[in-house]
Parts: sequence; C-alpha cells; structure tokens
Amino acid sequence: MRLLRLAGCVFAAAAVAASGGMAHAQQLMIVGNDQKPQFDNGKVTMGEPGKDTLSVVDIAKPAAPRIVATIPLDNTIVGPPTNLAITPARDLALVADTMKGVPKDNAFAIAPDNRLFVIDLTANPPVLASTLTLGNAPTGLAISPDGKWALVCNRDDGTVSVLSINGRDVKIADTATIGAATDKISAVAISPDGKTALVVKAGSDKVAVLTIDNGKVAYDAKNDLPANNYPYNVAITPNGQLALIANTGGGGSSDGDADTVSVVDMTAKPIHIIDHVTVGDSPEGLAISPKGNIAVTVEARGSNRSKETWYYHPGGAISVLRIDGKKVTRAGEVTVGGLPEGAAFSADGSHIYVGNFMNSDLSVLQVMGAQVTDTGKRFKLPGQPASLRAGPQ
Repeated sequence: MRLLRLAGCVFAAAAVAASGGMAHAQQLMIVGNDQKPQFDNGKVTMGEPGKDTLSVVDIAKPAAPRIVATIPLDNTIVGPPTNLAITPARDLALVADTMKGVPKDNAFAIAPDNRLFVIDLTANPPVLASTLTLGNAPTGLAISPDGKWALVCNRDDGTVSVLSINGRDVKIADTATIGAATDKISAVAISPDGKTALVVKAGSDKVAVLTIDNGKVAYDAKNDLPANNYPYNVAITPNGQLALIANTGGGGSSDGDADTVSVVDMTAKPIHIIDHVTVGDSPEGLAISPKGNIAVTVEARGSNRSKETWYYHPGGAISVLRIDGKKVTRAGEVTVGGLPEGAAFSADGSHIYVGNFMNSDLSVLQVMGAQVTDTGKRFKLPGQPASLRAGPQ
C-alpha cells in the first residue's frame, strides 16, 4: 500500500460443478475493493470501515472478464498487494488482515491488526473457515507449491509466521525472526521447488534468503542480499531461475524519481543479485507471466498526488520487462489509470489486468510476445481495487 492508502482483502472462489463440488479448473481473478480512503487532489480522508467488498471475477475468457460474486468483507493492508494467496488445489484462500479501521478524534484512522482468515473455497458461496492470530500487521504471504505450508510476513514484528496446511486445517507451526520491526518485512516469494524463499526488508534495503526443508525454515542474516532503495515486492519466475525485486523508493510511495528492479540469480551458489533494471516511479505491484517470458511492474508515477506536484500524472503506468534466460531488459510501458496497484496475468498469459484504485476499474491489456498494448477496455468494479491476484500463488 502506498502512502495513506488502505486495501480491501482478497480471496478466491471456484464455480459449482454439476456434482455440487467446486470446479477447480475455472480461471478466476479476485479483487479487493477498499472504500475507506477518498482522494481529493492529493489529500486523503478516511471513511468508516465496513464497506469493503471482494469481487470474484471469471477470466476463463481473458478478453471478457465478468464478475461472478461480490462479497462484503472488511480487510485492510499497508504494504504491497500481496496479503493473500490461494492453495494450488484452489480449495483454500489465506487472507492477512494487516490493518484495521479505528475511530480517532471524531474521524477514522488505521491501526495494526493481527488476523489471518482461512476461506473455504469449496463452499458455495465461499465461507470463513477459521481465523488465526499472527504477529502485528501480517502482510505479504505465499503458499508452498505442494500446498502443505505457507509463509506470512509480520511487518511490524520483523518475523515470518510458518503455517501448516492439512486439508481445511491451517495452524501456526513456527515463527521465524528475520529482523527488527524497523526492517518492515513486506513480501515473500517461494521457489517452485519449495526449498528457498526470499523476504524483502523494505526498511533496511535488504532481502532475506530462507532455506526450507519440509516446511522447516532456517535463516542466516549473513546471507541477506543488498537490494536498492526500499525493496517492496518480490516474485520468482516459473522455472525458478530468477527472482525479481521491485524497489519502490520514496519510503514506499511515489516521489518522482526513477526506481529499479533487482534481478536475482536463484541458481547460483550463493544466490546473489546480478543486475538492476531501471523502471518508473514507485513500482509497488509486480507480476510475472505464467509463460515466464515477461514481467510487469505497476507504478503510481504521482497519480495520487496533487495536480500542483511537479511529478503528478493523471495516470500511472506499467513497465514491461523482457526475460530472456538470465537477462532482463525493459521492453516498454503502458499508461493505465490513477493510482494503479496490483496486476495479474490470465492463465494463458495473453492478458494483463491492472487495478486502478482511483478509477474503480481494471485496465485490460493484451500480450503478444513481449509486446503489451492497451485494449482500450476498462472493466468496472463495485469499488476501489486495492489488490488483485489470479490463480494459485
């Protein structure tokens, strides 16, 4: 989440099969619509909580998404739009409640929360199965490729919660200390073989490397990677060879300066950063195509600032990154809406959806090879999209 912005929670649902079970093959995108912050020429005011919604969007036809359910559910985040994940079997979703709305001085503010919701996706409609109490401000999370465990960053504690997953039963298995609260642990990505995880430490400009053995986490601070200014999001390519780290800069918000993406060689011993690619201002969102050939960063570019600000733009943008082996290059950009946040690819990699918070819609972009173009379509949502994801994470 960028400066003074809350986010709605997100989870996934599946369609009902003829037998009455859930059709896991359906392609879905989930959007968290956050109704609390309102922008007026760069000034933000907070409204009362309780009006957020979750939109479940069918993207089986990538060019023609459609909402199949919108569910009231109060949830907020401070951090990148990675407070949720879906099991590979698509039977559960985990949703971290990073922040909560609270009354203050006859108005409303936010304060750290500590809850994680377990959503049963096999129910029709999906239901809350259980609630776990984690550390302060749980934010970025990821589920292992085998679906048996998950990692959750506790942003205000400097810890990572390790969760065990057994069917519908989700429990806290361990808590690993990765740093201090000032490190602002924000996001985590797990390698496709489930043996390594990267955790960004925004407050100290480092990236922790975790070694994992059957869900047991080991961490050695001597192995931290030196990222660039304010590493805020992280993703690993489908083949596990590279990781990309979005360095947001500006304390996690737009400041008019160009920023970078750090490229990590995951096959090297030791794992280390091999390159930095320049992108636009404030790349908070980050997504890699399921084909592994391109990635996109989602950049505010001052679109949430006042019109008098020198770096104000009416819309944000995505930068397109071409991935060729271990070489990553910037291949172009596409302008999107105001204060863009999350991005997600369709399952076939043919389309990208970008949530435009200030426009309450999605930009629908088309992908052909490494070329990304705006289709001109805007997909209207019932609220302000703060985060979104498609398919298992």
